[in-house]
Amino acid sequence: MLCVARVRRLLRQLTLQTSLFLLFLLCMLSVFVSAYFLYTVKRELEPSAGGGPGNCDDDYVVPSRLLPFRDEVGGAPAADGTRTEPVVLVFVESQYSQLGQEIVAVLESARFRYQTEISPGKGDMPTLTDRDRGRFALIVYENILKYVNMDAWNRELLDKYCVEYGVGIIGFFKANENSLLSAQLKGFPLFLHSNLGLKDCTLNPKSPLLHITRGREVVSGPLPGDDWTVFQSNHSTYEPVLLAKTQSAESVGLRAVLHTSVVQDLGLHDGIQRVLFGHNLAFWLHKLVFVDAVAFLTAKRLSLSLDRYVLVDIDDIFVGKEGTRMKVSDVKALLETQNELRASIPNFTFNLGFSGKFFHAGTDEEDLGDDLLLSYVNEFWWFPHMWSHMQPHRFHNQSVLAEQMLLNRHFAEEHSVPTNLGYAVAPHHSGVYPVHEQLYDAWKKVWGIKVTSTEEYPHLKPARYRRGFVHSGISVLPRQTCGLFTHTIFYKDYPGGPQELDKLIDGGELFLTVLLNPISIFMTHMSNYGNDRLGLYTFKKLLHFVQTWTHLRLQTLPPLHLAHKYFSLFPSDREPLWQNPCEDKRHKDIWSKEKTCDRFPKLLVVGPQKTGTTALYLFLGMHPDLISNYPSKETFEEIQFFNGHNYHRGIDWYMEYFPLPSNTSSDYYFEKSANYFDSEVAAARAAALLPKAKIITVLINPAERAYAWYQHQRAHDDPVALKYSFHDVITASHSAPVKLRILQSRCLAPGWYAAHLERWLTHYHSSQIMVVDGQMLKTEPASVMDKVQKFLGLVNTINYHKILAFDPKKGFWCQLLEGGKTKCLRKSKGKRYSDMDSESQVFLREYYRDHNIELSKLLYRMGQPLPSWLKDELLNSR
Repeated sequence: MLCVARVRRLLRQLTLQTSLFLLFLLCMLSVFVSAYFLYTVKRELEPSAGGGPGNCDDDYVVPSRLLPFRDEVGGAPAADGTRTEPVVLVFVESQYSQLGQEIVAVLESARFRYQTEISPGKGDMPTLTDRDRGRFALIVYENILKYVNMDAWNRELLDKYCVEYGVGIIGFFKANENSLLSAQLKGFPLFLHSNLGLKDCTLNPKSPLLHITRGREVVSGPLPGDDWTVFQSNHSTYEPVLLAKTQSAESVGLRAVLHTSVVQDLGLHDGIQRVLFGHNLAFWLHKLVFVDAVAFLTAKRLSLSLDRYVLVDIDDIFVGKEGTRMKVSDVKALLETQNELRASIPNFTFNLGFSGKFFHAGTDEEDLGDDLLLSYVNEFWWFPHMWSHMQPHRFHNQSVLAEQMLLNRHFAEEHSVPTNLGYAVAPHHSGVYPVHEQLYDAWKKVWGIKVTSTEEYPHLKPARYRRGFVHSGISVLPRQTCGLFTHTIFYKDYPGGPQELDKLIDGGELFLTVLLNPISIFMTHMSNYGNDRLGLYTFKKLLHFVQTWTHLRLQTLPPLHLAHKYFSLFPSDREPLWQNPCEDKRHKDIWSKEKTCDRFPKLLVVGPQKTGTTALYLFLGMHPDLISNYPSKETFEEIQFFNGHNYHRGIDWYMEYFPLPSNTSSDYYFEKSANYFDSEVAAARAAALLPKAKIITVLINPAERAYAWYQHQRAHDDPVALKYSFHDVITASHSAPVKLRILQSRCLAPGWYAAHLERWLTHYHSSQIMVVDGQMLKTEPASVMDKVQKFLGLVNTINYHKILAFDPKKGFWCQLLEGGKTKCLRKSKGKRYSDMDSESQVFLREYYRDHNIELSKLLYRMGQPLPSWLKDELLNSR
């Protein structure tokens, strides 16, 4: 107490001048402390000007204060020990915001699953958990301020989820003209300094975040834009990832200081790990760090391997007009560069595609180049083009294609060109996709081809969607462009200037292709290796850039091994998804002129089975403008294309089931396959090929449908149906025999109407789908057909009341013929069965209760009336 009293007396005696002097000393002390932090501590992170890439694995030291991911807390672990689904939740500003689209583009290219949501202001968050399991492994905010300024309820909800499930957050801060130049991030010990121009960016080589990224070099020069934000904090939770200098510092004579433009929050402040970017993804290094951030914050669950497989195809060998071909010096340079690249890329070999007809078709110097190339024939890999560089889709006779291939094969044999790779590429990708069956057959017959590649599946752009598939025993791999085309032969004349080519390589599209694709087959042309040899320049420069900035391990495999690798990485890609060739101009241009999309159906009757779809098929066929498919020997009136093995026969096979279109514009093709409705794949396949088609489904009481299927199986002597009663089938336990469980599933599962209809609504708009009341179709078919004609928008309508008649012997409506006779369905249709037992009725009413309720909600959402049977079921279930 005595000491306190003395201090008080001393403070009262201080003059104003003394107080101001002490305040000045305190301020100076604060300045010195800040300067020490900025110029001494952070200066240690600045690499030396002469530092090369080197091997920096030893520098990747995880700080001891790094907060571990809490995989052991709460939630229900999966079989792999994780408690969240490997899905990224992306909060975007709007559906069309540029940064949001760039984030999604990176995730799609890397094949990471994601879900986008518009950032909620005060709205509800999406559901974050499902049965005590987290639905998302990572949260990404296009605008981190939407997270910071979230209402307290949702913010607490999200933060609690992140802490409990060990989920990290990536956020972007993009300054604008309204941003404060300096401000503290609300609720965090972190300060932002915005609207800055930055330059000379470098990485913190000790950042635990870095995986693919190699952090030893400096991106010299100004960074794109003058609206950067840098982060500053003295809290131990923040680690710099990217640092840069301000452009204005040296211009006013101040010492350039490194400022943090990407910062990692280790989670020491509130238990949540974050990575914050002070700009968008326009800067290429941000994309690289973003990929690493996703991997780090998901504990490598969403990460890319360091292995990259690269194959460089050189198309059009011997093709090209005088002045564009390779000379002797160009061929020597090609071999020298191949050997140079092999020092860094094991087994690197240029893959040469030849058309023998054009051998010795250049100048004398170029012909000598042809000769020298063939003298090095065993130094390269070789694959066949067409003999005369013809487009296969223009030829409809397989024998003509085979003759052309045989000419090329004879040339190869004459000049000892090895052609044992089992690989071929068609000029202009003609016939590969859309598939020209004659090409595939000729390839296999003449060359034994097992692998090809194309840039056209499913579409040329965007490139990140390109995929492989397998058809007719041939693996089709995705092919990539690299900015080089037949006309790009001079560096100074590159479209947009030489800087555009360099930009493409140094962090641009070509680099990102290698970064985000484990396998890249690049298309180049012989003309790219003559004159200025842009092909050699491009790949040498690309290799240097990849080695400078990443830890990627590049290697080359022959095409057949590459195909095995691709489909081992992406087994689901084996199944093709046939697109409509007329929906893509490029596809239409390389599709046979003898084929037409008018041969595709405009209507699909999708089922389900045993609901009256065959009767509807008969009624539709009575309309003069409605034309059904030809019958199948195996499945009668049904093609069953979209749901089974027939799909792999291709669209040429499918089109053969429909007649060639007449000159009548009112022709309306349709097909009925009743097992499409509950197929897991039919809706997606149908929508890809027939995106504008109309869909009709016929629904009856699902209990009656289940009973009808059981009786149908008994009528066809199914031993399981004959052995067990209907009640035994529908109530069978999980331990029942497999065949009994299969029959149970076919009885019950198609009746989950809402679930199956939702699948179709995922791929078709509700206005394209009509739900027909099967009970009404049975009792008042003419009225139903009036509605169907209106739904289809038919120009010519007919009065079904005049052409349908009830047949009392059959017990259902039939086509009325001249003289009062009727044409009915075959004997197997419309059979009458004994009534269902009461126990089964009670069981099924309860079994389908929730399914029927969901169906009523779905039909209400679609704006369609409830079937009469559904109204009755809903009333009885109350």
